[in-house]
Amino acid sequence: MLRKLLPLLAVMALLLGACQPQTAGGKVPISGTPMAGCEVSSVLPTPNPTLQALIPAPGKDDHILGKDTALVTIIEYSDYQCPYCAMLAPVLRQLVEKYPDDVRVVFRYFPLTSHPNSWVAAQAAEAAGKQGKFVEMHELIFAQQDQLANYTPENALDYFVTLAEQLKLNVDQFKQDYASEEVKARIQKNLDEAMNTGLPGTPFLFLNGLPYQDRMDLETLSSLVELFKLQARQYTSCPPMIIDTAKQYTATMETEKGKIVIQLYADKAPLAVNSFVFLAREGFFNGVTFHRVLPGFVAQAGDPSGSGYGGPGYVFKNENTDAKFDRKGLVAMANSGADTNGSQFFITYDAQESLNGNYTIFGEVIEGMDVVESLTPRDPASDQTLQPGTKILKVTISEK
Repeated sequence: MLRKLLPLLAVMALLLGACQPQTAGGKVPISGTPMAGCEVSSVLPTPNPTLQALIPAPGKDDHILGKDTALVTIIEYSDYQCPYCAMLAPVLRQLVEKYPDDVRVVFRYFPLTSHPNSWVAAQAAEAAGKQGKFVEMHELIFAQQDQLANYTPENALDYFVTLAEQLKLNVDQFKQDYASEEVKARIQKNLDEAMNTGLPGTPFLFLNGLPYQDRMDLETLSSLVELFKLQARQYTSCPPMIIDTAKQYTATMETEKGKIVIQLYADKAPLAVNSFVFLAREGFFNGVTFHRVLPGFVAQAGDPSGSGYGGPGYVFKNENTDAKFDRKGLVAMANSGADTNGSQFFITYDAQESLNGNYTIFGEVIEGMDVVESLTPRDPASDQTLQPGTKILKVTISEK
């Protein structure tokens, strides 16, 4: 039951910024001449075609929870004696219930040799599926997973018959299907897929073809769904230059904890301020969570997906890098490397010399630092379970 992060989609890694540019994308056009020092960029990598060829697309033989038209397809390879799989089972159901139009889950078997009853449990689930009760048996086996340890593969059928009776199945038919070569071949097919792909353990997910085996709580998986949904909100070009660097701009950020007023440095960081003003006036930050709040360090927001990897569909160059992080309340662009600024920003809780030279400082909190300090602490890298963070309600820009 390895739980390791795969490089193709290291979604919840500890980064101070958004995902590095991948391929151009987005669906929201912008009128006007794009600002200089900016280029279009998407946040999601392109699925590996070689890997995709090894993982069959969902078909009529698959057990699927959710609509065929869902935006996000999650293919799960799972083992009935894997504790993490048992914890994930109700989470995936909750995810489909939370996103009934956007998520579908495809369950596939990956019985590990270290779990002697996982294979026969798969036989029981598949046999129940022959009578239209796969999901019910699937969830029942996981809910009573500890009972499997009381049996051997040779006598486990006695236990599965009691479950079949609870589900009011035709027991004779259940026994026949349980022992059938067709059911065993179905399980073997999934196992071969997993082995040929080199999957390291269970549970293992593919999200729209991208491999994922990191944090699998509801909050994290919801953020990943939002990351896929964000693609429809991303822009197809960079914003035009809409600010006047000779003017003064102030952002009033209304949050669930109160107001934060930020003086923007239009003269020192025109690209960052222009993008921030543009996105604020577009309502891009409305409802966005402070997804990473580390007291004593920084509070980070600006990603509508809440994953820490979302952005507006474009990136722009660093500015004002000579400025020092010498006090609390400084507002800077988050990034994943030089010139990868997007929509994510952070506010310092104290002087942070380690950040000097790498991030664009484009403003400072002039009112509401107490609100910043009251934001809900949240660390995607270390929290066992991610709790909902403090939301931005709206951002209003004033100029003079």
